[in-house]
Amino acid sequence: MIDMAIVGGGLAGGLAALAVHRANPELRIALFEAGDAFGGNHRWSWFTSDLDRDGTALLGTFRKTEWQAGYEVFFPGHARTLGSTYRSLASRDFDAALRRELPQEAIRTRSRVAELAPDGLTLETGEHIPARTVVDCRDFEPSAHLRGGWQVFMGRHLRTNGLHEVSRPIVMDARVRQHGAYRFVYTLPLGAEELFVEDTYYADSPTLDRGALSGRIDRYCERMGWWGDILGGETGVLPVITGGDFAAYRRSLGGPGVVRAGARGGFTHPLTSYTLPFAVANALALAQEATLPGEQLAAMFDKRARDHWRATRFYRRLGRMLFDAAKPEERYRVFERFYRLREPLVERFYAGRPTRADKLRILSGRPPVPVIAAIRALLGKGSPLVHERSQ
Repeated sequence: MIDMAIVGGGLAGGLAALAVHRANPELRIALFEAGDAFGGNHRWSWFTSDLDRDGTALLGTFRKTEWQAGYEVFFPGHARTLGSTYRSLASRDFDAALRRELPQEAIRTRSRVAELAPDGLTLETGEHIPARTVVDCRDFEPSAHLRGGWQVFMGRHLRTNGLHEVSRPIVMDARVRQHGAYRFVYTLPLGAEELFVEDTYYADSPTLDRGALSGRIDRYCERMGWWGDILGGETGVLPVITGGDFAAYRRSLGGPGVVRAGARGGFTHPLTSYTLPFAVANALALAQEATLPGEQLAAMFDKRARDHWRATRFYRRLGRMLFDAAKPEERYRVFERFYRLREPLVERFYAGRPTRADKLRILSGRPPVPVIAAIRALLGKGSPLVHERSQ
């Protein structure tokens, strides 16, 4: 029997395994991942203000890119440079660090889990692995119990033919055709001749049209004067949660006794689909109490999930106004107005720690959506988060 089985080797599961091992090296743990590598094919980025000292230390071992000169945003009627330090971590570096730090016996890639229970798990191969504690950190699954929209994106890693002259991240460039959603392009200068360019949509449908998005990235890069070789890329469809019956959603995940964390457990930023600050906080909390019985840890994380749902209610309301009150082609106005606010407020907003004054400031002044439409949106239920994901 092992002490802790962590299922899902993405950001939440990988950080949980690392934090538990560092704090409790005597525990026998295993990190189960269905794919060939931890983290899949992904890139995570964050502001240094998103994390406290312990959170920063947890990520300290990973090789990452950092921009101390701040970042830029561009909208049709507004442009701004903000001073926050920004960092980014590629999944290949995430995988390398976990393989370097975790015990060899803890690394269980190519291990797809078929069934979870409080006392162990069963792999698709039929192998049963008893465990004192089971932690479910798998990806979010669409659910009729939740409401909202979708964040659909395609990213491209590009080596340019010569210097691209992009000095800092462009977190949002909404000076592009909107195509029936809030569309913006996100660009990271990973090196003097290396860029990561991502086309992102806040859309009503989770349809991911790879051909259309690839063509739009082509045209954007051509307009910006970026030519070169494609080194890789990624795609994704993430939920933007605007409401629902969270208790029913948690019950639908399975019976009690399993620790449920990560996006599947409900630990996301409802409006941005951001998970990193919550994955870090959960990893540290799990490490601190890792010697508790599994059922106690499961109850602790159930409470953390309910607390998180209550704490992020404000973001779900904003999401309803974005999806249900703003016309798709004009959703960018919500973010354009937001980026005129003071930078400390912007930092707290992304970190999921807005103050009461922040919330009042965000809602004050002339609204970026029609008032009647906003009221209808707040009173409505929204669309269920159940659709086919891509094509």
